[in-house]
Amino acid sequence: MIMFKDKKMGPTIPQLVVIGYVLFIFVNNVYAGVTSSFIRSEWPSVDIPLDNEVFAAPDGYNAPEQVHITQGDYDGKAVIIIWVTPTEPGSNQVRYGKSDKKYDFTAEGTVANYTFYNYTSGYIHQCLVSDLEYDTKYFYEIGEGDSARSFWFQTPPKVDPDASYKFGIIGDLGQTYNSLSTLEHYIQSGAQTVLHVGDLSYADRYTYHDMGVRWDTYGRFVEKVQAYQPWIWTTGNHEIEYMPYMNEVVPFKQYLHRYPTPYAASESSDPLWYAVRRASAHIIVLSSYSPFVKYTPQYIWLEAELKKVDRKKTPWLIVIMHTPIYNSNSAHYMEGESMRAAFESWFVKYKVDVVFAGHVHAYERSYRISNIHYNITGGVSYPVPDKSAPVYLTVGDGGNQEGLASRFNDPQPDYSAFREASYGHSTLEIINKTHAFYHWNRNDDGKKTETDAFVLHNQYWNKSLRRRKLKKNYLHTIVPTLEQLNQL
Repeated sequence: MIMFKDKKMGPTIPQLVVIGYVLFIFVNNVYAGVTSSFIRSEWPSVDIPLDNEVFAAPDGYNAPEQVHITQGDYDGKAVIIIWVTPTEPGSNQVRYGKSDKKYDFTAEGTVANYTFYNYTSGYIHQCLVSDLEYDTKYFYEIGEGDSARSFWFQTPPKVDPDASYKFGIIGDLGQTYNSLSTLEHYIQSGAQTVLHVGDLSYADRYTYHDMGVRWDTYGRFVEKVQAYQPWIWTTGNHEIEYMPYMNEVVPFKQYLHRYPTPYAASESSDPLWYAVRRASAHIIVLSSYSPFVKYTPQYIWLEAELKKVDRKKTPWLIVIMHTPIYNSNSAHYMEGESMRAAFESWFVKYKVDVVFAGHVHAYERSYRISNIHYNITGGVSYPVPDKSAPVYLTVGDGGNQEGLASRFNDPQPDYSAFREASYGHSTLEIINKTHAFYHWNRNDDGKKTETDAFVLHNQYWNKSLRRRKLKKNYLHTIVPTLEQLNQL
């Protein structure tokens, strides 16, 4: 089993960077972005067989399995711990403390199960552990007797504009050998929390009883990461699971039973959209497949949540969703257009720093652009450079069984800075309130390869500083030296 090292996980700057150099990659056509020519050659896009060790259930009668945690409140002082007992309900209790095997506190959770056609789930436990101290390592134990299992997690630093923190970004993961490669590489990154942009298990690629089975295998597959650090997730189209032929017509049924969110803490009326604050970041989670036009609950909630953002406390404003609103791949082209029309002007008004999305099984990064001036009868009707706009990043490249989206539209549009059809994951390392360091890491036929990187300038705190122009003829990647990072 691959597990995180048993140590406090503070933010780090990758070794290759701190000893590094400034790398400038010029493109042949200075008026266009870069379309990578890399061609992946290893590992077919098929799910790992059920008898593989990565899906093995833990030893012991009714042992807790599929353990995963997420943030449990608005500000990072609580976690929700979720686990499954396969045979009987067992104990709902979480025992926890600040020392290994010394549990000074307990919390009681709830348990439920569900049916989906002819599949009946195990007993799904959810337990809120609250009133935690910031920046503290906690050990916890679940289960009973010889079948009890223990894990740990690290709480974030308190909400503060200068708090440094490192996020991982993963999308469209699935449970293939490519998915396993992504997880193994992510574990090495030193990131502390994952932002998952939707499409988790791909269980809907199966039918009848096998759908539930593949939710279970996915839960065991990702436990080695998700039991030790919180993942903040949103839904994708593969979580909808609207299956009239099985008389299963309640959208998101299996997802909602398995993946709770702290939606009430941000005054959301639905677990599919919510917000959390973590360290120096305010993270807004949107649902691409729930109503979002004017007068709908998600629209009303987002309008109110954006007004609540205090950039003096949480300078980094991050949005995650599933369907990208800027995408130059032929796969799912313009599927995010309606959400762009609904929300893009708000992203510009409130100076969102970055928007992460998935859905397209490839990687793409935009320049800072917007298309908010067209009003049917007049105005510019195409994206233009906009220093107040976010950077849009598509990271639907986790490794799922549907394979890569390898057909990009040609010519590459002016707003697209870099794109490549490969599997991988990203990291966003917040250095301070003014700068963050972003990396996209390709799974280069099984090897982690840093492929795209840039320094992200905070939209709020850099407004009075000299900013590099966001024209389409600028370099697509800048890797700073240690001297440069020390000056941030």
